[in-house]
Formats: sequence, structure tokens, C-alpha cells
Amino acid sequence: MTNLKSKPFYLNDEDIDWVENTLSNLSLEEKIGQLFCLIAYSSDEQYLSYLANVLKIGGIMCRVMNNEEIVKTVSYLQNNSKIPMLISANLEAGGNGVSTSGTKLGAELAIAATNDSKYASILGDICGKEGSSCGVNWSFAPIVDIDLNFRNPITNTRTFGSNKNMVKKCGVNYINSLQKYGLAGCAKHFPGDGVDERDQHLVTSINSLTIEEWDNSYGEIYKSCIEAGVKTIMVGHIMLPSYSKLLTPSLKDEDILPATISKEIVTGLLKEKLGFNGLVITDSTTMAGLNIAMERRKLVPLTIAAGCDMFLFTKNLEEDFSFMRKGYEEGIISEERLNDAVRKILALKASLKLHKDRMIPTLENINKVVGNKNNKKFAYEVADYSITLVKNIQNVLPINPNKYKRVLFYAIESGEGQMGFSVDMSANNNFMNKLKEKGFEVTKFVPKPGFEGMMASSEEVKNNYDLIIYSANMATKSNQTVVRIEWAQPMGANVPTYINSVPTIFISLENPYHLLDVPRVKTYINTYGSTDIILDKLIEKLMGDSEFKGVSPVDAFCGKWDTRI
Repeated sequence: MTNLKSKPFYLNDEDIDWVENTLSNLSLEEKIGQLFCLIAYSSDEQYLSYLANVLKIGGIMCRVMNNEEIVKTVSYLQNNSKIPMLISANLEAGGNGVSTSGTKLGAELAIAATNDSKYASILGDICGKEGSSCGVNWSFAPIVDIDLNFRNPITNTRTFGSNKNMVKKCGVNYINSLQKYGLAGCAKHFPGDGVDERDQHLVTSINSLTIEEWDNSYGEIYKSCIEAGVKTIMVGHIMLPSYSKLLTPSLKDEDILPATISKEIVTGLLKEKLGFNGLVITDSTTMAGLNIAMERRKLVPLTIAAGCDMFLFTKNLEEDFSFMRKGYEEGIISEERLNDAVRKILALKASLKLHKDRMIPTLENINKVVGNKNNKKFAYEVADYSITLVKNIQNVLPINPNKYKRVLFYAIESGEGQMGFSVDMSANNNFMNKLKEKGFEVTKFVPKPGFEGMMASSEEVKNNYDLIIYSANMATKSNQTVVRIEWAQPMGANVPTYINSVPTIFISLENPYHLLDVPRVKTYINTYGSTDIILDKLIEKLMGDSEFKGVSPVDAFCGKWDTRI
């Protein structure tokens, strides 16, 4: 049975009494309800009432809302639930993970690019302050994946980079700062994403490291997070064959399961070998990486049987609840395992003091804390210290309108995603406007159609423009398989073919690995984001008003020799 007095809960006798008394008075339906962490898109009271009063769920994840919606949603849930509710949000880069007016300090990769892990502490501090003011008590962060494979379409700027020591320091610093504000941290995605080049939203991904390699990388990171007292860990739909076969030698390849439903990985590795005593939650159970493993009716209860304590999201609400109950009735989930899972959920709530104060937000306090000037000041610092001049082998910088008056601007953008991790579609236009404000004459490239586009005159470009700027605004997002530039028709009309005729600067606002597609560009810059704050700092650095200070936290050259020339 879970030791509630030890790390990370540290409950006193009074707290433990509340946990045990609450547990003993729950019906089976209420216990099943506590296992679920669902999602809130809005403050629709009919839906929220169903979650709080009928299903009696254990927690909710808030998508990004305006402050009025946050107050209505969180207040209703906490005021109408029998047991205080866990209110979570993706506070990965700042308070913008819950509030539309929240501070985005910077993507995790930008934090790492400052080469100073103190900014991870500041990130945790801002997430703690802004999140708690919104009534959030659980941050689905830090991401402690290691970006080992530049082809991975989802980790990318969401990680602290490819250096395990930087990932470890930043992860621990975030946890220590965040949890001071009464929020639980959540290290994710165990046993570690970033090795494979596939996205677990679409397919079960694989961490193919050997036992020794894993122990010396992801293992070290998770040990450090556990020692730091992280209260929760999120398990991904990721196979770890080396450890699955070590802990269950009889396993055949076809029997290896994603960690979310693997008892060897959740219970054997995370809980027993690493000694994690906190709450374990699945990653989103709507992802294909989980669902291709077996029938839904089997995998739903198997997540809890394997050792996960909470079940994140549903594909079909009523069906998944019935699958969970049937799993208990059929013995897939034992009485002991069900009670242990619910006990941990209640213990997490008690450790956050929710049984005494449900952290109900007020609009006045949110408006005072969220996105305030002091927090934004740190966002300017992170932008200043993170923007990285990766490659500079021509004498083009700094630029000014006297030297390079006429600018041909190539805007490269990816489509906007429906859910999460998408780009700001206005960023390139904002960038162009800022250049114009500085006195540059900026012409946006528009490919000519058909045969005329194929026969575009290179001399025309050379005679009419002093400088070419490429700005790639392509972020990782769910449900894509790769982050690569798709060049314009006809015949790659916007490919950088004038690099030997006109000075050219390539700037990536989001993805640090575009040199793979533009290897011969002589000047290349990574900004790790596209906010107005970042664009302002970028302009300063381009014009020589500020030095480039960022240190690349990944191999921006993608391991290719030709990207360096």
C-alpha cells in the first residue's frame, strides 16, 4: 500500500484520515469516476454538471480559455463536486497554457538555449503564479524527453534539448519552483520520447535504447525528478523493449506493449525499480499509439491494472466508463489495485491541501497576476538570451536599410492545427511589418503560376533586391508525421537558389532543424518561437543593436556535413 507520509505526498495524520475516510465512503461508481481526468473546452454548465455531479470525475484538464471562461469553469467544478477536483493544464511554456492572456516565457528549447537552467526555475515560478491564480492545481509539465532524433515530429522545441544534463537540471528546477505554489508537477512522457521518429498520437513509438543507455539518460532524469519530489508522472504510449524483456524474459516481440498498459514498465520499472511513490497518469488515451495495441474494452481497465492511477480523456465517454467498470467486475482491476489508485488520487489532492482550500479563482486576481509586466520582463530576457546564430559564414550581419534597402521576403508556413502546438499564423506578416517600420522596403515573394514561374529571371532578382530573408514558421503539432519544408510549385519556386547572387538569411521561428532542407544557406538563425517579444528581439539582433547570445541545445546541423558549408 502507498506510503502517504513519505515523498512526494508527505501527509500528516489529519490528511491521511481525510484520505482514508473519503475512500471508505465512496461507492464503486464514485471510485471509478475518480480514475478519470477529462477535458474542459468551455464553461457550459450542462456539460460541467454532468462531469461533477453524475460522473463525479477526479480531475479535468483545461484547454486555453479567456479569463472569464476560466473563472466560470473552475468555480463551477469546484463548487459542485463532492470531492475537490484536480484542475490541470499544459503549463509547458508559461501561463499561456491555460489563459489566452497568460505569459509565454518561452518554449522549453528556448529555455535551454539560454544556456542557464535558472530560467527553468523562472518558468516554474511563472507557471506556478499564473496557474494557481486560475485555480489550476496540476501542471502537465515539465517535459523531460530528450530530443535525440531530429526527425521526431512532436518533441522538438517542447523539450529542453538533446543534452541529458541540461534536461535534468531544467526539469528539476521547474518542479522545485512550480510546486511551491500548490501545484503538482508532472514529468512526462515516461519512459521517454525523442528516440523514435514517430509520433505516439499516430502510432506506438519506440524507445530503442539499451538498458545501459536508458539508465544513463532517461533513467537519470527520472531519478532526479523523483528525488526532487515530483508529485506525478505521465506515462506515454511508448514501448521500451529492453526493459520489457528484462523484467519479463518470456515476452515475445509481438507481446511488448506501450508503457501505458505495460505492468513491467509502470509497476516494475517506474514504481519498483525507480521507487516512484506518487501518482501515475496516462497520456491522452485517444491517441492511436495506445489504441492500436488492443481492443478498447481491454486496454481501458488494463491501464489501471498495469499501475497507472488516472486515465486521461476518453474516446467515448459512456463506453469508456462502462469498460472501466467491467474491467473491475471481470477481475482485470483487482479491489486492491482500484483502492490503491483512488487512494493516490485522494492523497495528491490532500498534499495540495484541496480538502481545505479548493483554490477557486476570482477574475480580479487572475487579471492582476496573469500576463503581468514583471512576468513579461522575463520573456524578453529569455528571448534575448536564447535566439541563436547557428551559422554565419558570410559578411551579411548586421543589416540596415542603408546597406540592404530592398528585401525579398519568403514566408514559409505550415497549416494551422486544430489542437495544440500550432503556429501563430500572423507571425510572418508581423515580422515583415516590423522590418518595414525599420525602413526596409519589403516585398513578399509570390510564385508565378505555371511555365512563367519556371522561367523566372535570376538577373531580375539580383538587380531588384539587396537582401533575401526566409522566415520559416513551422511548428511541431499533433497528427503530423514530419516537420519538413514543402516547397512551392512550380518546381520548388521558393527554394533558396539565389544564395550565391544575393545575400540570404534563413530564420526559423519554430523548428530548429531546417538546415536539413537549406544546407547551403550561409546565415541561419533559430528563435524557438514567434511571439511579438521574440520578433522584437530578433530585429534588434539582425540590426546589430543586440548580440546573439543563444547556445544551440540540439544539433541544428542534423548530423550532416553539408549543412556546415
